[in-house]
Amino acid sequence: MGIVAGLDSSPDFTRIVVCDTDTGAVLKQGYAPHPLESAEGGGRPSDVDPQAWLLSLGEAAGGGLLEGVQAIGVSAQQNALVPLDGHGNTVRPALVGNDRRAQVAAVDLIDGLGSREAWAQAVGCVPQAAQPVTKLRWLARTEPEAARHVAALMQAPDWLVWQLLGRPARRTTDRGGASGTGYWSAATGAYRPDLVELALGHQAMLPEVIGPAEPAGTTPEGLLISAGTGETMAAAFGLGVRQGDAVVSLGASGSVMAVHHEALVDARGMITSLADATGMHLPVVHTMNAVRVLRGTAEMLGVTDLEELSALAMKSTPGAHGLALLPYLEGEKTPNLPHAAGTLTGLRRESMKPEHLARAAFEGMLCGLGDALDVLRVRGVDVRRVFLLGAAAELPAVQAAAPMLFGTQVVVPQPADYAALGAARQAAWALTGQLPLWQGAAAQIFEPGEELAVGQAVRQQYTTVREQAHPGAFS
Repeated sequence: MGIVAGLDSSPDFTRIVVCDTDTGAVLKQGYAPHPLESAEGGGRPSDVDPQAWLLSLGEAAGGGLLEGVQAIGVSAQQNALVPLDGHGNTVRPALVGNDRRAQVAAVDLIDGLGSREAWAQAVGCVPQAAQPVTKLRWLARTEPEAARHVAALMQAPDWLVWQLLGRPARRTTDRGGASGTGYWSAATGAYRPDLVELALGHQAMLPEVIGPAEPAGTTPEGLLISAGTGETMAAAFGLGVRQGDAVVSLGASGSVMAVHHEALVDARGMITSLADATGMHLPVVHTMNAVRVLRGTAEMLGVTDLEELSALAMKSTPGAHGLALLPYLEGEKTPNLPHAAGTLTGLRRESMKPEHLARAAFEGMLCGLGDALDVLRVRGVDVRRVFLLGAAAELPAVQAAAPMLFGTQVVVPQPADYAALGAARQAAWALTGQLPLWQGAAAQIFEPGEELAVGQAVRQQYTTVREQAHPGAFS
C-alpha cells in the first residue's frame, strides 16, 4: 500500500525508520543527535530547548529520507513538559527527564491532595519527580513569573506532532502520553484539571486525547500525521507485545510492565497505571535496583565488565551455594523501602567464593524484578511470557536464570529501534484504518523447562530472607 515512517525523539537523538506499510520491513533509516548545547542554563540536562528536537529531526530526515512517505508516526521521550504561553511559544525550556529538583514538589503535591492513596485513586499514580504534574508544582514554586505566563501544556510527542502539522489551533495527544502526566486518568479516560490547578496555581489548556488509530491531522502537503505516543508505549507496540506479555527492562534501575485489559489502581502506589498505544492498558512497576547491582558486584570482585561477571556466575549453580542478596543498594521502590540497604546472607566457608557472589548478584537482581512481576500477577495480570530488554539481557547468566526465576518463557529480542518501529506501525494504522499485523521482533526464546522447580526454590530462599530483613514489606 506504500510506505510510512516512524520517528523516535529520545533524550539524546532522533531516529527515523521508513517502513513498508504491509510488512513493516525497514526500507531506510536516519539518525541525528540532539544539539543539546542549545539548552539554556549552561546545558543543564533537565532544561532543554525543544527546538533542539526539531533541528535533529530535520538532520535525521535529510537526503530525501521521507520522499514518498504517506504517513508519519511520532514517538518521543516521556515526561518532557513543554509549557506554552497564550501565543504557543515556550515560556521556558522544556523540563525533561527525572528532574531531581522536583523531588520536594512531589511530596508537596501528595500532601496537597491528602495522601498517596488519594493520588492513586485520582489518576492511577503517585507523584514522582519525573512527572509533568510534579514539574508544574516545581515551576510554580521556583519560577513563579514563568508559571504565571503558562497558558497551555504539552509533552514532547504532542509538541512535535503539533510542529509537524504547522501549529494548528487543534492540539492533540494520545492515551499513552496523557496517562503519564499525573493529571489524566487511564481508568476514567478524563483529565483532572483540578490537579493542574493544584500544581500550577491556575488552569491551562490541555491537548485533546484522540484514539490510537485516529490521525492528528494532515500537513498542507498531504502527509498524514498519526496520534503520536510516548517511547514506552511505542516500543511495546513495535515489539508486538499483547495481552499475556510482560516486558522487563534492565537499566541501572528496572521496570516491569504488562498489557492488561483494564487500569489498575494501587493504593500503595507501587503500580503506575499507564495506557498503551492500542486502547489497552500498561500497568508498570518500577524497581530502583537492576544493572547497578551487577556493576556494584563487579567492582567489589575486581571484575572488569559484566561479561566477565556473567562468566564467573556461570561457574556457580542455582541458589549460589546458599548465598542470597537483597539488592536494595539504593533503597527500593518495590517494595517501598526508600532507606533500605542491600543484604547478603548465607555466608559459609564453602559459599565464600567469587563465583557464588556473582551468581547471587544475578539472582538477587532477577528475584527483585520477580517481586515486581508478582505485584502485577496478584492483581490478575496474565503473564505467559516475558520480553527482556536492555544490554544486560544478552548476558548468559541472565538468560540462564531469568526463565526459572520468572517461571515463564523469556523472550530476548534482537536489538532494534522498537520505539521508531512502533511509531511507524501507528502511522500505518492511521493511514489504512486497520491494525497492521507486522511480523514480531526477531528474538531468542528461553524456557524454564526442568529447572522450574529449582527456580521456585531459589525464589523461596530469597523471599524468606526478604521477610526476615523487612517483615511485611509487601503487606
